[in-house]
Amino acid sequence: MKPTPSKRGAIDPFFVMEVMKAAALREAAGGDVIHMEVGQPSTPAPRKAIEAATAAMQRDPLGYTLALGIPELRLAISRHYRSYYGLDVSPERIIVTTGSSTGFQLAFLSAFDAGDKVALGEPAYPAYRNILKALDLNPAMIVTEMETRFQPTPQQINAQAMDAKGVLVASPANPTGTMLGDAEMKALVDDCAAKGRWLIVDEIYHGITYNGRAQSVLALTDQAIVINSFSKYFSMTGWRLGWMVVPESLLRPIECLTQNFYISAPGISQVAGVAALESYDELEANVARYAKNREILLNELPQAGFDRLAPADGAFYIYADISRFTNDANEFCKRMLAETGIAATPGFDFDRGRGHYFMRYSFAGSTDRMIEAAKRLKAWVK
Repeated sequence: MKPTPSKRGAIDPFFVMEVMKAAALREAAGGDVIHMEVGQPSTPAPRKAIEAATAAMQRDPLGYTLALGIPELRLAISRHYRSYYGLDVSPERIIVTTGSSTGFQLAFLSAFDAGDKVALGEPAYPAYRNILKALDLNPAMIVTEMETRFQPTPQQINAQAMDAKGVLVASPANPTGTMLGDAEMKALVDDCAAKGRWLIVDEIYHGITYNGRAQSVLALTDQAIVINSFSKYFSMTGWRLGWMVVPESLLRPIECLTQNFYISAPGISQVAGVAALESYDELEANVARYAKNREILLNELPQAGFDRLAPADGAFYIYADISRFTNDANEFCKRMLAETGIAATPGFDFDRGRGHYFMRYSFAGSTDRMIEAAKRLKAWVK
């Protein structure tokens, strides 16, 4: 008798990878592709980060680091909270992780027991749901609407998942780009405190906002679990570097989990991360480009018939309701790629109930490509 795989691996794939595969095949055959499917910056890591990493490789053995991160990086992140948000966050509460994905795993493992229910709004980044399932946790998907900016409210959570042991929100969110206002975030903080729930806030798109800076939930409470990353604002996706800010009660459990599961985040990436936190001017120039791309698409997409769009307060996504064109977003995106060369992501990844009526455009590419994409879409729809 052959052994059988664990059910933990029987989770949904990330469908955007299928779109990337189809786009790559088109390019390999000589076809042109405008990449609007991938949620990553097209800009390189900051110059100072690359220089620091190069110097470290020539100077240091780059062995294991402390499980919670090198002291220099934890201190630099603490200074980031002071300079960027005006918040005092002790470096002792900061945990360096191998990207934000590891941060979510550590948060879920340290805060919840098998079978616990965690509430999160839908549409949502699919890895939230899939990591929870792989850890034998129960994702409670809260149906959200355009009217609440696709963000869950305490009323919705309590109506649909009263027994949840935790709540996970993202602001700005993927795929919608929408943000929770100060009052909405405080309502979630207060409700979680009243009901003894953990609140986990994904802040990895902080820095990429278009109507003023996002405020961290840490301005409202020291009991939230914050996940952040060098992947988006800092343009360091492949460096696999992120961080968490956690309540003191979770520090030792997460340290033990990290020691046994991961040992530490990559040493070279941590050295680069310190330098990246000294690169605001370069990073803000990237955000200025995203803002221009966003403006172009918000103006041009309605002219192509895509006139029901999430507000895109931050991040580099536009989430579009395409129900006037189709009830099968997967097929719609396949046709669009084949007939226009534009690769975008169908909504099924983000919302298993209603995603067939939605699609996500990423505007992290160059401005010239966004202009060309708008031109092609308008011609295609006509």
